[in-house]
Amino acid sequence: MKKSLLILGLAVTLFSCNKNEGGATEFKTAYVDTQKLMDDSEALKDLNSRSNVKGEELKRELNDEYQKLKLDYAKAQDEAPRRGAQWVQAKAQEFQEREQKLSMMQDGMMRQLQEEFAPQRDSIVEEMRSYIKDYGKKNGYDYIYGTGDAANVLYAKDSYEITEEILKAVNAKFKGENPDAVKTEDKATEEKAETTEKEEAAK
Repeated sequence: MKKSLLILGLAVTLFSCNKNEGGATEFKTAYVDTQKLMDDSEALKDLNSRSNVKGEELKRELNDEYQKLKLDYAKAQDEAPRRGAQWVQAKAQEFQEREQKLSMMQDGMMRQLQEEFAPQRDSIVEEMRSYIKDYGKKNGYDYIYGTGDAANVLYAKDSYEITEEILKAVNAKFKGENPDAVKTEDKATEEKAETTEKEEAAK
């Protein structure tokens, strides 16, 4: 699957606005580093791991068949001088057909992996997109942008980034934990740090 498709699936724009007393429009915005979200997602790591294991199993099966073909070909070469031209021609045709079957087998294995794991990947991305949308609504964001290889944000202050918050939440959800509990814990930690800073500054 192309990275751009994943990034497009995660780039969420929420439309709403609040007006202040002066009539100016104020927006609460944030952005998510979608590449980091893809790389560090526990759900996608688990999926990739299972996909790699299945791919290695299929690869070993294919390699075994290629080894059999290689041994049979070597054996045929040894026998060729005693068998004659007609036998050699028939064997050549046989090996050509076996090579074609192995090529088709390889293509079939690739399709099998794609058909088995691509829908699961799409489902994970869709869940992330849905979570970001809900997160934006719950936390009063006007816009949440996605960045990555196909970035749709040209500039953003570091203070707007919420990648870590989203990442912790989706990973907690994958592990069966409560994403809101993770958020509450992080907020408590931040408030404690702010209180400590204020106390230090007051000394």
